[in-house]
Amino acid sequence: MTTSATSGTGPADPTGPTENSMRRALKRARDGVALDVTEAAVLLQARGEHLDALTASAARVRDAGLEAAGRPGVITYSKSVFVPLTRLCRDKCHYCTFVTVPGKLRREGHGMFMSPDEVLDIARKGAALGCKEALITLGDKPEERWPEAREWLDAHGYDDTIAYVRAISIRILEETGLLPHLNPGVLTWTDFQRLKPVAPSMGMMLETTATRLWSEPGGPHHGSPDKEPAVRLRVLEDAGRSSVPFTSGILIGIGETYEERAESLFALRKVSRAYHGIQELIIQNFRAKPDTAMRGMPDAELDELVATVAVARHIMGPSACLQAPPNLVDAEYERLIGAGIDDWGGVSPLTIDHVNPERPWPQIDELAAKSQAAGFELRERLCVYPEFVQRGEPWLDPRLRPHVAALADPATGLAREDATVEGHAWQEPDEAFTATGRTDLHATIDTEGRTSDRRDDFDEVYGDWGALREAAAPGMAPERIDTDVRAALATAADDPTRLTDDEALALLHADGPALDALCSIADDVRKSVVGDDVTYIVTRNINFTNVCYTGCRFCAFAQRRTDADAYTLSLDQVADRAQQAWEVGAVEVCMQGGIHPDLPGAAYFDIARAVKERVPGMHVHAFSPMEVVNGATRTGLSIREWLGAAREAGLDSIPGTAAEILDDEVRWILTKGKLPTATWIEVVETAHELGIRSSSTMMYGHVDQPRHWLGHLRTLAGIQQRTGGFTEFVTLPFIHTNAPVYLAGIARPGPTLRDNRAVTAMARLLLHPHIPNIQTSWVKLGTEGAAEMLRSGANDLGGTLMEETISRMAGSSYGSYKSVKDLIAVADAAGRPAKPRTTLYGPVPEERQRAARDSDGHLPQLLPVLD
Repeated sequence: MTTSATSGTGPADPTGPTENSMRRALKRARDGVALDVTEAAVLLQARGEHLDALTASAARVRDAGLEAAGRPGVITYSKSVFVPLTRLCRDKCHYCTFVTVPGKLRREGHGMFMSPDEVLDIARKGAALGCKEALITLGDKPEERWPEAREWLDAHGYDDTIAYVRAISIRILEETGLLPHLNPGVLTWTDFQRLKPVAPSMGMMLETTATRLWSEPGGPHHGSPDKEPAVRLRVLEDAGRSSVPFTSGILIGIGETYEERAESLFALRKVSRAYHGIQELIIQNFRAKPDTAMRGMPDAELDELVATVAVARHIMGPSACLQAPPNLVDAEYERLIGAGIDDWGGVSPLTIDHVNPERPWPQIDELAAKSQAAGFELRERLCVYPEFVQRGEPWLDPRLRPHVAALADPATGLAREDATVEGHAWQEPDEAFTATGRTDLHATIDTEGRTSDRRDDFDEVYGDWGALREAAAPGMAPERIDTDVRAALATAADDPTRLTDDEALALLHADGPALDALCSIADDVRKSVVGDDVTYIVTRNINFTNVCYTGCRFCAFAQRRTDADAYTLSLDQVADRAQQAWEVGAVEVCMQGGIHPDLPGAAYFDIARAVKERVPGMHVHAFSPMEVVNGATRTGLSIREWLGAAREAGLDSIPGTAAEILDDEVRWILTKGKLPTATWIEVVETAHELGIRSSSTMMYGHVDQPRHWLGHLRTLAGIQQRTGGFTEFVTLPFIHTNAPVYLAGIARPGPTLRDNRAVTAMARLLLHPHIPNIQTSWVKLGTEGAAEMLRSGANDLGGTLMEETISRMAGSSYGSYKSVKDLIAVADAAGRPAKPRTTLYGPVPEERQRAARDSDGHLPQLLPVLD
């Protein structure tokens, strides 16, 4: 094991901080001045009188936070049962006794996983004792290391361990009333979507950000793929993006230096600040265990733990909840309370601590007495902390609200200690398609406008704006381009498929005569590939709800259910709008909506089916990749299974929206909870494999740079070469006016005309010959802007739309409808003929063309507003 002279394993080193540096750091802590990593590392070594001074100031910070939270003098705990769902794991941590091997489980008469009956037996006994939390702990992805785990899952009908965790959580909720708190290890963004509906909280210890403890032979995490710090930090961020109340923490005394320990705390603060989703931080001290590789390592001393708790309190601030496990401190409870904790964690009257089986839980009465001796009242909480109980959406899934409400005190968010713990049905919310709110918004957005330029929860729902400004700053810096633009233009003119990344980047920066030359080359390629026809489609957009809690920072469309501009359409209203569109010549409806928390995963099938039953000949172009993932995770189906079911219900193709920029560096500034790049690609490629075509899109001109556009276009070209499933590429200039990320002063005010011309031209060249159709957006650029893009390589104008709410809510001033004559006029302005098309760029039947001509210029009759 690698250690250093400043190791946090053992007493303060005599070569540690000077007296002056300690006094200076203590003064800054006492005065409430923000600490840096160096000062925190100094304070971690405080002992004696210095430690007393440090804990005193930390306690004052904690007390201020409790006062602000409305529970002064209260320390909390959760009455729980510990469920070790499986002790198999693919990792090999050198200090762990929880994990075992299949042979040992068999010899002891155990299965590879606990059976549902075994789990429910523990949960029922816990409920009878008044427990309210089922702490489900297990090893990371055991099926990826142990064939026996894979065989067990296959035999019991589960695709993976996460599927079993989801299923057993539902049974615990329904049959016992306990609330599952899940510790399944490293989760993906998609895993969070699968598990959020069945558990009000989850957790995973960060442990440390010291990469060397994972990468170097002999380190405590060497050989454990899930213990790579970057991987674990990504999990914490995905939890925040998914609005999952999340528990994390550090493990001290495993060979980290004081500086590394401080860096770990600052990393946790950064995530907490960005997403406001870390509900508690555990400071856990290492305890050596026999029969482990680290059995000879000294335990982390109590002073180490106390100092770390106090420093964590100063770093995390008054609103943070800090926990130290009471069974690991030999009854030295008062010292931990004095250092700034406000929670004891889960304490079970029934089960042992399976991670530290040699350390029994204290009796709850004893814990209450010790807490009272230190001046604190012990109160029971739920596994989900009171702040999140009271925040409600989006932190608690609607399917969990009744289960949490049955056990929570609505006034405090803490547990009702006299609550009856009994099972309740886990089910989808009722009446998902009751028409509510401003259902005429598609029309009145052009006449009356939106009620306000931002949501009432603007300052909270999107995360921390200050942290986002810091994250966005590097991407906003201008780039120096040294590549010869003239040489790049020559390559583009000769054979655009030979453009190198450096040449393409130079052309994306082109301006003046070079930009004119670029657009001319792109227009020539356009003419050679698709001819002069400017295509368009008679279509109607139907945005069936704008209620959404995903937290996309570029989106001005999303509303809370209580906001003045919120609405949801009924199924009949959706079908009525589709029928009206058919009557005026439409061949397609494009249907997308917000990620409404009450919308069941199968509701998308109902929407497609309602349109097909009313208008069998209508092409249903619907559901972005984000909606696909939402539907799949809510139904428990795989993405492939869900898409197959959607196709059976009437889905014909999907829009390639929700792409924004396919670069997570930009993506996580633009969005809080939307699907990551890899998942977007998975959805689109899966759809293509099933024969479901899609469009492709790019939204640009916000916090991005040309290098991001290049990467995005290369990614799309690669997908198309593999699947051939894209029908077109659609340029989506960022509309800034009401976009939250612009109102917060982070994003640019949309792309310039130069940007629009360069993106359109380079899309033509970089996607050639794989995606032949390049579409420009009249709703975002207007007539003149769209005509200019038709001279820069575009060949398609998109659709008549009939109603368009998303861009209009963002502040677009170009209306919600273009008649066929209007679209023909745009083509005329570019000096080109216009031609109608279908979604898949086929010919439009004469009957449809005649209906469109006869009705041209007449909007469908507006539906009445429902109270």
